[in-house]
Amino acid sequence: MNVKNLFFHIHYCNFRQSAEGRSRPIDLDRILDHHELIFIARAKGKFGIGGKSYDLKDGMLLYIRPGLRHTLKTDPSVPGRFYSVHFSYARVNLGEDGWSIQEEPQTLPLEGAQSLKDYYQVEDAFKKLAETWDAKLPGYEFASKVQLQQLLVVIARNRKKARTPYSTSLKVERVIQYMREHLADKIALDELSGVAQLSPTYLSRAFKETTGYSVIEYFNKMKIDKAKEMMMDGHKRIKEVAGALGYTDEFYFSRLFKKIEGRSPKEFYSKNVHGI
Repeated sequence: MNVKNLFFHIHYCNFRQSAEGRSRPIDLDRILDHHELIFIARAKGKFGIGGKSYDLKDGMLLYIRPGLRHTLKTDPSVPGRFYSVHFSYARVNLGEDGWSIQEEPQTLPLEGAQSLKDYYQVEDAFKKLAETWDAKLPGYEFASKVQLQQLLVVIARNRKKARTPYSTSLKVERVIQYMREHLADKIALDELSGVAQLSPTYLSRAFKETTGYSVIEYFNKMKIDKAKEMMMDGHKRIKEVAGALGYTDEFYFSRLFKKIEGRSPKEFYSKNVHGI
């Protein structure tokens, strides 16, 4: 789930908890014009969406997209603990012609209902979001948007971790560390396969599932992030930065930089180093 280009607007956040023997039932049958995420920390009952019915379980994540009828009914005999956030979002892009905002017609890559494993980090992220929204301190709306984005990252990591064997996940992390230590080099996929002790095909698939990027995309992104850091220091020119990161062709480096950053290294350098 890539949320880096998404801009969120939060309509409402909620946390509901009931004590033993004092549970107030939830009985919903509705259609929303925005998105909603509900985390079931504790509850029993039924959830229906898209013609499917699910039994509510502890650690279940519900995703309701706009325009889709859904039902939710809880068992009042079981104390409940729920977190929810209602939101809309748009995609913000930075290209050669400047910024553009596109309403996102697609839905988030989440099932209507799914049971999460090792969901404590997800619950903690929901809790922080709900507390920030409820406190209403100065700047809470911006802080809540940041925390919603972080929540989606935590959910994505949880899903990837569930799909990817733990040993494979560790090997992907080993490859990323190797990349970090060899930013000035040209690294072939076969070399990284040796580091991970995985076949090139399996490594490519596992890397994409874990990071959301191909191996070469991720390595180039790491290099460009380092290039921005080096240019911000103001001590190296663009040609020197390119050479220090293993790019012998300055023009190729500039094209790659613009593709990833949305502006040329010359524009980045002049506006950030010289303060224009």
